[in-house]
Parts: sequence; structure tokens; C-alpha cells
Amino acid sequence: MVAGDLVQEHLRADTGAPDDVTVGMKGPEPDGAAVRYGAATPGGAEEADPDLEPEKEVPPDEREAMLPNGGAGAAGGEEEALEEGAKKLETKLYLRRFAVLAVFSLYSLVNAFQWIQYSIITSVFTQYYGVSSSSVDWLSIVYMVAYVPLIFPATWLLDRKGLRLTALLGSGLNCAGAWIKCGSGSPELFGVTMTAQVICSVAQVFILGLPSRVASVWFGPREVSTACATAVLGNQLGTAIGFLLPPVLVPYTPDDIQLMGHNISIMFYGTAGISTGLFILTFIVIKDHPPLPPSQAQAVLTDSPPGDYSYTQSIFNLMKNKAFVLLLISYGIMTGSFYSVSTLLSQMIMACYEKQELNAGRIGLTLVVAGMVGSILCGLWLDHTKTYKMTTLAVYILSFLGMVVFTFTLNLDNIYLVFFTAGFLGFFMTGYLPLGFEFGVEITYPESEGTSSGLLNAFAQIFGIIFTLVQGKLTTDYNPLAGNLFLCAWIVLGVLLTALIKSELKRHNINMGIDSNHLQALPTECPGDCPSEEKTNEFKLDPSFSFSRETSL
Repeated sequence: MVAGDLVQEHLRADTGAPDDVTVGMKGPEPDGAAVRYGAATPGGAEEADPDLEPEKEVPPDEREAMLPNGGAGAAGGEEEALEEGAKKLETKLYLRRFAVLAVFSLYSLVNAFQWIQYSIITSVFTQYYGVSSSSVDWLSIVYMVAYVPLIFPATWLLDRKGLRLTALLGSGLNCAGAWIKCGSGSPELFGVTMTAQVICSVAQVFILGLPSRVASVWFGPREVSTACATAVLGNQLGTAIGFLLPPVLVPYTPDDIQLMGHNISIMFYGTAGISTGLFILTFIVIKDHPPLPPSQAQAVLTDSPPGDYSYTQSIFNLMKNKAFVLLLISYGIMTGSFYSVSTLLSQMIMACYEKQELNAGRIGLTLVVAGMVGSILCGLWLDHTKTYKMTTLAVYILSFLGMVVFTFTLNLDNIYLVFFTAGFLGFFMTGYLPLGFEFGVEITYPESEGTSSGLLNAFAQIFGIIFTLVQGKLTTDYNPLAGNLFLCAWIVLGVLLTALIKSELKRHNINMGIDSNHLQALPTECPGDCPSEEKTNEFKLDPSFSFSRETSL
């Protein structure tokens, strides 16, 4: 008992989980459980990938001091018992993680660019293809429509086949859609460009749910939120470029349709070339995981044999989590509002300010760039404070205030004021996106990051479709004020739902080393009296342990 008490005291006294060290815990592996990272050699050592260079490793004496069953004060017999029951948990950080993050962010950028490149110059494409503005809106809405039915097979594939195959599908389909668009450079080929956009929307399904997985699998606990924010930032930057470049590359020339078609083709071919290069980099750089995990939270996760994993059970577990269900709805409202504002921004600006197509794109750029700054700052803040609920609620409230200010200043005949209010709105509304991902992973651990992120995105797309159609109808039939007030009312509901979420930082507690001995491999057949709230696909929690609430400042 002395040893156990000292172990728990030592772990709780630790101010943070080291993210750049190697921690070794001696002891046999449990029967039927395989370590997720690395392949064991006959001698029992892990084979490291020669392509991956570890950053640094703590000297053996410091490593010994960090062992939960090491150090002074343990009686001989109790120390041996602890060592025999302990699991081998080793962590390392690899330089390759930055290359993985960069490549993913870049092809996510191109996919987001292809989403918004039509709607920001709606007048150009309605003139060129001879279609209505609602038809051009559907070139963006199709991204949301395709996501909802395909997210479940996509997250299943991510869980069963890993990060690499999912990334290749996302990058490959994005590249294919870009090249098909190159064949739609004629006024009668609107159907071709719609087909290409459908393919790009399918690619998005294999992209939007990956930021949390990339961050968790490759980055340490002190940088995981910043890494997730950076991965989301790539998508946001693509949207920003989508607001900026199309009005410049394809100016509105209604008197010269041939020139308009030539400019559209230049934009399409440039996108296709960049997409091809990124697909090649994805094939070279991205792997499922490093040889050794980056954090204790990843180290305690084990691979289940194919027959043991139940994707349906994982979905069922998530939907029983009341905190996660509340987050699903509130995240869907906020992100759906962002999608609707982004899609209809050009129409709102043009309704209030005539012949301002170029400024409409610049306002969109301001909105998203401000959001990128907000995303990074929120990620850094979470890594240092771990105040997930407090931060999420504060950003949600400020997003509501930003939406109200934007709504009532849009038609004041001062376009420079619109730049400012759009920047304020974007800083918080777009900055919220990575917060939702990371908060979801925390309250659903050890369920798959891809599954929780996928469900969050699915709800975002559902709300995005509804909000875009309703706000677009209100904007067309009445004015932009009516459409924006519709969104404001929904965001108020999102604030209330966020305030009701109970925050349990499960992943953070594992990284702090609090409960590494309370996670056990779950047998294939769970006894009938096993409490449902303790079941997951791979682990059960020791009934004597309860997760601590959100840390305070």
C-alpha cells in the first residue's frame, strides 16, 4: 500500500505530461493485446523506422525517476508486484510529424478552395453557364449533402484501415475532381463541372475528420491542440484563398464570354496541377502512425483483432454520451452558420453594395484569415490551460455578439465597417472549429478520434444545408437582415447547449499519468452484468476511478 500511495501522489504532483520523452514500464504484455505502435523483435525491442528521427530522449536516470513503479519508498515485494502488472508504455516524438501535418494541411487547403471558388463569383458562373444563382449555390451545398451519408463508411475505413489509406483517398479524389473540372470550360458543360464538384465533395469526407487523428497519433500532449488547430487552419486558409483568388483570376466580363471561359480554364488547370503534386507528396510522406506513440494516451491504446472491433458499438457509445450529444448539436449550429455565411456572403454584399464583387471576396478573405488567427490562438490556449469548456463557451458567446454586430452594420453604406465586423465575426466563429474537435476527443476518449470528429462534421453539414437553404431564401425574398437574424436565433440556442455540457478531460488525465493503471483490455465477450457506461470497443475503466472535471486556470 505504501508503494501504491507514493505512485498516485507522484503522478498527481506532475504538472504536465512530458511530450518529448521516452517512458518505459517493464512487464509482460496482457494476453490478446498488441501494442499499437511498432513491431516487436524476437529480442523484445521495438523496430524503429529508419526514416523517422526522434527529436530527443530523456537520459536513463530521469526515465527511471518517471516510472510509476519506480523510485524510493517501495517495499521489495510490492515493487515487484507492480512491475509484473505494469504495461510497457514508451513515447517518442518524431520530426516527421511536421511533414505529415504540412502535407495534410495543404491538400485540405486545395479541397476547401474548390468548395468556395464558385459561390464567391456567382455572377460570373451564372453568366457563363446560363444558370440561376441557386444552381451555383448547389455547387457549394453539394459538399454538405455528400458528407452526411458518406461519413459513416469513411470513419469506418479510418478505424479499420488507418490514416494513410484515408489520406490517399482524400487527396486522390480531390485531384481527380480538379482534373475533371478542366473539361468543363464550355458554356454548355455545367453538368461536367457539377460532376467534378461532387467528386471533390466525396474527397472532403476523407479530409474533414482527420485533424484530430493526425494530431493525436503524431503529436505530444503539450502540442496536440495546436497541431489540431493547424490542421484545421489549412482548410480555413483554402477558404480564404477561395475568397481572394477567383475574383482576381476570373473578373466579370459579360461582354466577352470567350475571355471569361479562358480565365475559368486557367483557374481550373492551376488547381489541378497543384492537386497532383500534393497527391504525390501524400503518397510519400503520410504513414498510419510513428513507430512509437507520442503520448501516454496513445500508448495505452491497443490494436484489437479485426473480429473484436465493433464500429456500430463505437457509434452507440458516443450517442449515449450526453455531453457529446450536446456538443454535436451546438457544434453543428456554429459550424453550419459559418458554412451558410461563407456560401451566401457574395449575395449579401451585392444586395447592399452594387458592383463590389472584388470587395466581397476581400471581405470573405478577412473573415477567414481572422478565423485562422483565432484558431491558432485557441489551440495554444488549450495546450497551456486545458480549459476546454470555458474556452468553448466564451468563444461561442463572442461569436454570437459578432454575428449580431455584423447583421446590424451590413447595410449602413460603409463597406470598410463591414471589413471590420466580418473580421471580428470570423475570428471567433472560425476559431471555434478546432475547439469543437478537441473538446469532442477529450470527452469521448478512448473512442476513435476519427469517429467523434466525423459525427461532429456530419451534424455541421446537416445544419449547414438547412441554414444555407433557409437563409438564402430569406435573403432573396426579403433582405440579408432577415437571413442573418435567423442565424442569430440559432446561435443563442447553441450557447445554451454549450453551457449544459459536463466536461470530463479523459484524455488529459491519461496524459497526466493519473489512470494508466485503470485501463484494461476488454475481452471480446463482455459479461452480461458489465455496466453499459463502462463498455468501449477496446477498454474498460476501473470502477474505482472517476475522471476529474475540467482543470481551472
